[in-house]
Amino acid sequence: MPPVFRFAPSPNGFLHLGHAYSALLNFDRARETGGRMLLRIEDIDATRCRPEYESAIYDDLAWLGITWETPVRRQSAHLADYRAALDNLSALGLVYPSFESRAEIARLVAAREETGPWPRDPDGAPLYPGAAKSLPAEERARLIGSGAPYALRFDMAAACRRVGGLTWRELGEGPDGERGRVAARPEAWGDVILARKETPTSYHLSVVVDDALQDASEVVRGQDLFHATSVHRLLQTLLDLPEPTYRHHRLICDEEGRKLAKSTGSTGLRELRAAGATPAGIRRLVGLD
Repeated sequence: MPPVFRFAPSPNGFLHLGHAYSALLNFDRARETGGRMLLRIEDIDATRCRPEYESAIYDDLAWLGITWETPVRRQSAHLADYRAALDNLSALGLVYPSFESRAEIARLVAAREETGPWPRDPDGAPLYPGAAKSLPAEERARLIGSGAPYALRFDMAAACRRVGGLTWRELGEGPDGERGRVAARPEAWGDVILARKETPTSYHLSVVVDDALQDASEVVRGQDLFHATSVHRLLQTLLDLPEPTYRHHRLICDEEGRKLAKSTGSTGLRELRAAGATPAGIRRLVGLD
């Protein structure tokens, strides 16, 4: 069976050089190995994803010379797949609703830090500080019935007790040079959100479901997602999904050493094209001569 690679952008902005690097790495790996190249549109966030950005993704990738199999998987068309996975985790007693707003969570963290630093996840965000896990079932039902907004959180401690130690095979390199068999440490993320009342899935949940359903065998993506692989391996094990190989690559950074991001207005491929850049020039810019 040929290896399967996928590039999975979100249509919440125009692609930049970092996206080009990741897409080209996947495409090159597929050609080198005689594998398949898939494109997935991660459009769960209805408030930020737009049709014009999705159209631009197809246009930019085609301009780079990248081809992919059709049909393209769009996450918004497969919500039932994520709901089924969430139901399976709920049946194991590993999901609970929390009702605090972002502002309330920030206040709770501030209160905890009056006596010392509060733990943070590998991305630097504070771990969930609330006590929703201990709410009585009747109170949870009352709050949900009242229409209160909520997030469905992963009971990380209970999940880790179920599976014990986990690893993954790393063909690339982590931020600290990790490679080979890497020990997963999902507990560092605390009780991550798996879904919200208005959004039926999260990145962590949808990515493992999609990779399994699309038979992704080598996941090529940026080092900024290296530590999140710990959560993904835990979910894969609990949901009895296959384990892909991972290849985390270096990030393309700006002149100040910050990784490129849509949120910071990083120069997009469209602007570079308009300024006269060529696909070969983009390859040179990202170090793929």
